[in-house]
Amino acid sequence: MDEAITSLRLPQFVIYGGKVLGVLTFIMEAELAKEKTNGYKLDKSHVFAVNLFDEFEKYMKIPDEWTPAEIKPYAAGFLFLDALSSLSSWLFEFRLVAILSHVPHGDENLQKWLMDEKARDQFVIHAGIVTEVFWNDPRQMMPELVYRRQIFTAVSAIIFKDYLVLAKYASHDILYIPSHSRLYSKQVIFIGYAMTWFGVELLNPLPRHIFSNLFTKSCNVSAAMWLHFTQERGSFAEWVVLNFFDTRTGKLMREFKGNADDFASGSSSLTGVSWPVFRWGGGKEDKYFARLGKNLISVYETETFTLIDKKSLKVENVVDFTWSPTDPIIALFVPELGGGNQPARVSLIQIPSKEELRQKNLFNVSDIKMYWQNNGEYLAVKVNLHTKTKKSTTTGFELFRIKERDIPIEDLELENKNDKIVAFAWEPKGHRFGIIHGDGPRPDVSFYSMRTAQNTGRVSKLATLKAKQANALYWSPAGRFIVLAGLKGFNGQLEFYNVDELETMATGEHFMATDIEWDPTGRYCATSVTSVHEMENGFHIWSFNGKLLYRIPKDHFYQFLWRPRPPSLLTPEKEEEIAKNLKKYSKKYEAEDQDVSLQLSEQDRRKRKMIQDEWGQWTTQWKKLHEQEKEARLLLRDGEASDADEKYESKEVEVEEVIDVVEEIISFDEDAE
Repeated sequence: MDEAITSLRLPQFVIYGGKVLGVLTFIMEAELAKEKTNGYKLDKSHVFAVNLFDEFEKYMKIPDEWTPAEIKPYAAGFLFLDALSSLSSWLFEFRLVAILSHVPHGDENLQKWLMDEKARDQFVIHAGIVTEVFWNDPRQMMPELVYRRQIFTAVSAIIFKDYLVLAKYASHDILYIPSHSRLYSKQVIFIGYAMTWFGVELLNPLPRHIFSNLFTKSCNVSAAMWLHFTQERGSFAEWVVLNFFDTRTGKLMREFKGNADDFASGSSSLTGVSWPVFRWGGGKEDKYFARLGKNLISVYETETFTLIDKKSLKVENVVDFTWSPTDPIIALFVPELGGGNQPARVSLIQIPSKEELRQKNLFNVSDIKMYWQNNGEYLAVKVNLHTKTKKSTTTGFELFRIKERDIPIEDLELENKNDKIVAFAWEPKGHRFGIIHGDGPRPDVSFYSMRTAQNTGRVSKLATLKAKQANALYWSPAGRFIVLAGLKGFNGQLEFYNVDELETMATGEHFMATDIEWDPTGRYCATSVTSVHEMENGFHIWSFNGKLLYRIPKDHFYQFLWRPRPPSLLTPEKEEEIAKNLKKYSKKYEAEDQDVSLQLSEQDRRKRKMIQDEWGQWTTQWKKLHEQEKEARLLLRDGEASDADEKYESKEVEVEEVIDVVEEIISFDEDAE
C-alpha cells in the first residue's frame, strides 16, 4: 500500500493519499474498502480476505481455552438492543442504531387486549412531551387512560415534533418515538422508547448520544424488519448507512453503505437520498423488498437479504414503482422517450420470476399516479395527458383487473375531461372507488363500481354528488361508509355518507381539522387538529354515522394513532354468516347498551344529587355564620334588629323611558273610505 497514513497528535483528521480527511470520513472509507474487497473471488481456489486493524486486536483477545457462555436468568419484558459500530479506541462511536422488540414469553398473552369485555379499541396520542394510551369508551362518552408518560423530563424545555410509529402486523407490539432537537451546535438524539399495550408498565429510554453533523431516522418497514438510516454530513461528501434489523431478535440482517448520490432514485438527474430508499413487498410473509435505482430496480429476498438471481431488474428510464399490497407484483412506470416516439408505459412484473404479466402503452403522458386496492384486486392508474401543443391537459384512468384472466384493462374518462382530480380512494375490501373532481371551490364527488349486478365486467358510475365542500376521501376500513372531508381551506367540513344507500347520514364540522383516522373496525372515526395550527388543538371521536361522541382538547397536539388489529381469524364465509344473523347476536349487546344507559342515567342522578347536597351544605354553612354575626350587626345598627322580614317595606317603582320617537305623515284618501 503506497499511501502513507499520518495522524496528528490529536486524531481530529487524517492525511490519506495526499488528502486531508476527517477521521469519521476516513474510517468510513476503510469500512467501504473492506466491504468491497473482502471475500472477493480471485479464482476458483483463492479468495481475497481483508480485515481492519481493530479486528486483529479483537482476535488477539480471544482466549486459547474455550469457556461456556454464561446463562443469564430469565426476565420477562422488553429486550432493548443498542448496536453501535465499534471503531478504534481513540475514536468516538459514530453510528447509533436502536432496536426495540418485545420478546414473546409463555406467560404473556400479546393479544390480551383483543379480549376486552367491552370490545373496545385503543389509541395513542402524542401531545407536547407527553405520550398517552387510551381505551376508546364511547359508552362513557370519554376515553379511559391506560398509560401516561412524560418522556423527555431531562430536557423539558425542548419541543419535540417527530412522530409515533406502530408495527402494522406485529405479534409483538412496538411503540417507537424518534425525536431530534438542535441544542446549541450539536444534535441531541433520543431513540428507543417502547411499551406494551397490555399492562406491562415499562417505558425506558436508551442512552442519550450527542453527535455533530449527523442526521438519523428509523422506520418500521414491516412487521419483522426495522430500517435505520444514518447520514453523516461532512465537508467532503454525504455518507449514508442503512441497516436492516430483525425486530424480534435484534439481529443485523443487512447493511447498505455508500455516497448519498448512490441512493438517489429514478432519473439520472436526481442527486442525494430519495426517501423511501426501500419499498417493502406486499403481503404478510415479508418475502421481498426493493429499491429504485438509475435504470434498474433491485429486488431483495428477506430470507438472505441478497438480490434475486444475484442481479437487478434492468428497466431503462424507470422513474417509479409500487408493490401490490397482497402479492409479489410490481407496477412500474417508464415515461415517454425520444420526444414521444417511444410511448410511456405501465408494466406489471411478477416476482421472483421477473416475468412481465401485463403492459399498457400510453401516449402524450405528462404524469401518472398509481393506486392499489388494498386486497390487490385492482390497480388504478391516473394518467395526465397533454395536448400536442402541451398548452392544456386532460385526465383519465386506466383500471387493471389483477385477479382476472389476462389482466384486462379498462379506460375511464370523466364526463368533463378537463376536470382536475382532487382525490381518489378505493373502498377497502370492496369493488368501489370515489373521485373528487372539479376546478371550482366546490368540486363534485363521483362513485364508481368495478362490479355491479347488471354488469360484472365493466366499470359503471353509481352517483355524482354536486358541489361538495370536500378535498379528501376517507373510507371506513370495513367499506360501505365514507367521510367526505374538507380539510385545510374548507376548515374541517365533514359529511358521513352511506355508499350502499347513496345517502348522507350526517354532516358535521371540526374546525381547522388536519387529520382523520378510522379505527380498525370501522365503528369510530377520529378527527384531530395538530400543532400546525396554534389554536384548537385536540381530537374528536365520531360514530360511523356521524354522531359526535366526545371532544378532547390538547395543547401542542402532534399525532393520533389507533392501535392496529391483527387480521381476523374468521373466514370470509363466517363473517358473511355473522352479518346475515346480526340481529340474533345483537340482542346480547343491546341489553348491555341498555344497562349502560341506565347506569349513565343513575350516574347523572347521583351527580345532580351530589350538586344539590353541596348547595345545601354551602347554604347551611352561611346561615350558621350569619347567625353567629347577629350580635355584631345589632351593635353596628344601634341595637336595631334588621334581620326580621317584617321590618322591611317593599315598594314597586315603575320607570318609563322614551327610546325613540318617529313621526310619519300618512295620506288619507276619502274615496277609499
